[in-house]
Amino acid sequence: MSVDMSLFEMAMLFCFGASWPFAVYKTYKTRNVTGKSVLFITLILLGYIFGIFHKLLYNLDAVIFLYVFNGILVFAELIMYFRYRKLVHGGIAGK
Repeated sequence: MSVDMSLFEMAMLFCFGASWPFAVYKTYKTRNVTGKSVLFITLILLGYIFGIFHKLLYNLDAVIFLYVFNGILVFAELIMYFRYRKLVHGGIAGK
């Protein structure tokens, strides 16, 4: 694949991933997952995993690090979803 294509892919991943650090931080600080969709978060994570597999099997280049970085952030969001949902439904949120 040409360098031009990787630059477009890198720009796409950067744009998609730019909001994840803020979302993860907000979830961590507020411990509030109201309005978040576990299905949506899981599908996004699955998309990043497929992107990583594609890079490993067909086109290994530095862009894989953006897939991994974004995937880690989305995975953290998913973990916090289950952790804080349990806290909220268990009645001990904010303690």
